[in-house]
Amino acid sequence: MSLLAKTAGTRRVVIDHVTPSIDGGRNPFKRVIGDWIPFQAYAFADSHDLLQVELRIRKVDTNDWQVLPMAALGNDEFETTYRTDSIGLFEYEVAGVIDHYGSWYEGFKKKHQEGVPLDLECRIGAELLEHAADRASEYHAEQLREWAAHLADSSADIETRISLAYSRHVADIARSYPQRAWETTSPRSLMLIERELAAFSAWYEYFPRSCFYDGVTHGSFKDAAKRLPQIHEMGFNIVYFPPIHPIGREFRKGKNNTLTPGPDDVGSPWAVGAAEGGHKSILPELGTLEDFKHFLDEAEMRGMEVALDIAFQCAPDHPWVKEHPQWFRWRPDGTVQYAENPPKKYQDILPINFESDDWENLWDELKSVFEYWIEQGVKVFRVDNPHTKSMEFWRWCILNIKAQHPEVIFLAEAFTRPKRKYFLAKGGFTHGYTYFTWRNTAAELQQYVEELTQGDSKDYFWPNFWPNTPDILHADLQTGNRATFIGRYILAATLSSNVGIYGPAYELLDHEPYPGKEENNHSEKYQLKAWDLDKPGNIRAEISRVNAIRNNHEAFQRTFNVQFIPCTNTHIIAYLKQNFEKTDRFIVVVNMDWENKQVGSLDLSGAALGLAAGASLRLVDQFAAAPKEYLWHDSFPYLELNPHTCPAHIFQIID
Repeated sequence: MSLLAKTAGTRRVVIDHVTPSIDGGRNPFKRVIGDWIPFQAYAFADSHDLLQVELRIRKVDTNDWQVLPMAALGNDEFETTYRTDSIGLFEYEVAGVIDHYGSWYEGFKKKHQEGVPLDLECRIGAELLEHAADRASEYHAEQLREWAAHLADSSADIETRISLAYSRHVADIARSYPQRAWETTSPRSLMLIERELAAFSAWYEYFPRSCFYDGVTHGSFKDAAKRLPQIHEMGFNIVYFPPIHPIGREFRKGKNNTLTPGPDDVGSPWAVGAAEGGHKSILPELGTLEDFKHFLDEAEMRGMEVALDIAFQCAPDHPWVKEHPQWFRWRPDGTVQYAENPPKKYQDILPINFESDDWENLWDELKSVFEYWIEQGVKVFRVDNPHTKSMEFWRWCILNIKAQHPEVIFLAEAFTRPKRKYFLAKGGFTHGYTYFTWRNTAAELQQYVEELTQGDSKDYFWPNFWPNTPDILHADLQTGNRATFIGRYILAATLSSNVGIYGPAYELLDHEPYPGKEENNHSEKYQLKAWDLDKPGNIRAEISRVNAIRNNHEAFQRTFNVQFIPCTNTHIIAYLKQNFEKTDRFIVVVNMDWENKQVGSLDLSGAALGLAAGASLRLVDQFAAAPKEYLWHDSFPYLELNPHTCPAHIFQIID
């Protein structure tokens, strides 16, 4: 349809600026089940006619709309509030129509007050009642025509007719049947309602193949299940495995990514596929499908869920390479193109060619990978490097899966530029990895968190803060100490309601870097590891305390409720976290100088903090090994934080 084409002249209402809405409604904004969502729209028409405006919501691929009237706020603005009571992918629209009877009704009262003769006005109202009757149910149609006859009868007593015209009951019924054929509707928009785990989660990543802990014997799902009680006691609610599929043998990498593996080298789990199968198969050394399902049951018994890593790339001996060669790029010498990020080379991995002429079958097969594992009971996925695959594929794949399986959660491992990260989030990814790892001063971190929590992206991009991953060991951790690991986890877990660590490396303070790289030496990505889970100096107790605070207090179960508190010392970061009702409130203070004691005063006088000026505050440091009570007598409390004894406080405000 031409942009210059005529629109129906009878549709006089203009609907504009519907909020919330992402990209004109093409992409969904996100909320959590139970949230109250205010919807607003601009609606107006020519002349002085009143309008009826309503919000309509339904799950995609269903027929029945839930209709909510929108109240006029003045200045052509309308609003209503919707409470989410089920998860899923929804569509919504705003509809507006001229309220002919309501406009007449208000005009009639004004004319009566001004002493205008009202016989003709009554007859006009009668015509409007007849029109409403033509659109009404059988029961109401009979009533409306009876009232129309009385109102149109010029021989009847005018005061009786005026009384009928003033009837609110008559008006309410007549107005419930406007001329819908003339209504205007906004473009339909998408809304994604997620379950609670999408808003509040703590991920623990570990390699099941290392769970025999001698560095020689290949672990299995049964071995990995033995760690579940401890991980549960630490307070995590998602355990996450790297890819569990057969690992390619062609060009397999050896320890520390060497190109010359030995016969016993296990390779990288991200080199997916071998003679045993591909993305819908399990590495035999890990166990069988039944073993995996038993692991799922063991996790569920403890209230935990299992996340799988989905990496859409293939080892050279993946079955797809022979069965669907058109899904890969082939070089002039007849060899297949492996992955490169110059100067890095990944000879054990083949990228998928999303420009293939057979792209539709490719898309269907990739989507079926998720569907297969959903059928097995998996409801959480971490997706490897989604920004290196077709962006539109993700939108199509995830939103269609969400329409059928709204409980599924997707984490985008996209360490890429912001616009790409945000587009993936708009396409349905529940969470996204962030730049938290590279924000290492109080000023940098505050600026970044405010960008995430106060900008427009909060409607679709939900951050997941990870201090480390198998790929990332930041210099701050490489050169850090025990306080660094404790402090960075406190920051991640209290600033974001979604947090994760790669363990056991994190709680055991494994910080030896590969020379010249931002990753661990002797990386578990390429070898079995012999972890000493009870290594002296581990921070399992500190992580457990932080997670217990998160699990027991609503203040930490949402991300977008953070308010930073000014401090006189630039090494100290402080912020307020509180639940919606402000009945659960905390002040978190962290010394980001991991080596030296820092002192400073907080400024609690800001009105935005909602703390009574000059009033005393009673607080309990819930992070301390034994909770300790404090009393602050003014709005500028003084603090000392020695990282070797107390790198942080998590103060609960006691009313």
